[in-house]
Amino acid sequence: MPTIAPRDLMGRWQEPAPRPAGQAFADIPYASWTDDEPDYRFFPGDELEVSVPSAPELSKSVTVQPDGRIALPLIGTVMAADRTVPDLEAAVAQAYSSQLLRPQVDITAKAAPLKVFVGGEVGNPGVVDLTGDGDALRAVIQAGDFKTSANRSEVYIIRRGPDGRGMIRKANLLRGLRDERADLVPLRRFDIVYVPRSGASEAGLFMQQYFRDLLPIPFSYALGAQTFQ
Repeated sequence: MPTIAPRDLMGRWQEPAPRPAGQAFADIPYASWTDDEPDYRFFPGDELEVSVPSAPELSKSVTVQPDGRIALPLIGTVMAADRTVPDLEAAVAQAYSSQLLRPQVDITAKAAPLKVFVGGEVGNPGVVDLTGDGDALRAVIQAGDFKTSANRSEVYIIRRGPDGRGMIRKANLLRGLRDERADLVPLRRFDIVYVPRSGASEAGLFMQQYFRDLLPIPFSYALGAQTFQ
């Protein structure tokens, strides 16, 4: 049987990189799946309210800029990207300590669309913004729905794990179309939903490409604070 060439995240065909026989994909660095909810981390484009009770005139609504920073009165810019709310509150309070006596800082994130990536056998692969709670089936439908060539029973969900490594799990979305009680996998920001072709053993090739070559920019942007240093 001829080897099936892999495709990139946008569904374009590419020649696979050679790999020794028998190695399969054991060297792909993904972690065991967990549904534990990680702390929210800020990302460029996020809007937030910065409140300084001891100096109300410094309170401000700001947006995380493309470089991951926010601009604040008196202290200039502070790195916000990939920091949790407590981390950023501490960083801003520390920055204001040179101007204020024992500053207290409260930060509140504003609601933002759930940004995920949908690739493979869908009508319009790419980044999808989901409002409110979203799941894998809803993301696929919003990305143009399944193509007739899609394997709906083995859809892959990829997520950043608590330790920063990617996690992978499979979802049977064919069952979800027929049974409203099915597990449709609630999504989190920057999750990736990949729909392989029916009858093709290409999922492993996709994962290899994803982890080594084709990490989508929004997902990689949130992988570590070192990205913004």
